[in-house]
Amino acid sequence: MTTPPAAHHPTGADPTPEPPAGHPIPEPTRTARAHSFNAAAAQYAANRPSYPPALFDAIEDLTGRPLAGSRVADVGAGTGIATALLHARGADVVAVEPGDGMAAQFRRALPGVPVIRGTGDDLPLADASVDLVTYAQAWHWTDPARAVPEALRVLRPGGALALWWNTDALDVPWIAEAAARTERHFRIDVSAEKRNVNARAADPTGRLDFTRRTVRWSRRVPVDTHLANIGSHSVFLVHGAEHTAAFLAAEREHLLRAFPDGFVEEVYEVVLLLAETPARHTRPDEAA
Repeated sequence: MTTPPAAHHPTGADPTPEPPAGHPIPEPTRTARAHSFNAAAAQYAANRPSYPPALFDAIEDLTGRPLAGSRVADVGAGTGIATALLHARGADVVAVEPGDGMAAQFRRALPGVPVIRGTGDDLPLADASVDLVTYAQAWHWTDPARAVPEALRVLRPGGALALWWNTDALDVPWIAEAAARTERHFRIDVSAEKRNVNARAADPTGRLDFTRRTVRWSRRVPVDTHLANIGSHSVFLVHGAEHTAAFLAAEREHLLRAFPDGFVEEVYEVVLLLAETPARHTRPDEAA
């Protein structure tokens, strides 16, 4: 998520608001955050939330075609959480992932699904080779000025680009309270998560016409899983073990008072942005 290190949401996506135009985040900080997941890949795979079936129903509804039999490139695939669900729906999926640790975890989880090294800014895929390009919790790590043309290049005419994020349901009191604690401890803008999941942030050039859908869902997990989930986000991973451990220890006490049975009801809203390409789109090198 292309943002300053100050943006993180406690239980949902790794929210990172888009930087103002002309003020990119410092590359070392952004790189450190992007690379931080590799050392925590197993923690990420074991504790991050998945996605509800209704999300994939929405993708099929918006594209007007089933995922079954579609050629899909899942970019920034990480440990394969979304890739596995696309594969289970019958899609012919190829995963693209730049990180060593994440790719290794992916291969352990999904040995039968191909994963190739690369980024959305320079996709290692042939022109017009896929029906759908997906980014689950990953578009914010791209440079849209490069990633949009790359997506259009590899998509077949009539194909689609789908971006989605799990965002926290801030209308749930305990989640709002946890967000406020996170904001105080890490000095971040927690509400930036939803504010920046929009078409303008996804494609500042305005080349794509995104449709937005929101799917609400929840999962019930042990407190330890919830804490491991939030601890797998980049802000926690790069903030220093002592600072993060202090927060997580205090958070455990708050959560056990709210959930004395030791199980947390995490509530999410998946925000989906989907843009279809024209039946015949102009390649970037054909543009006037």
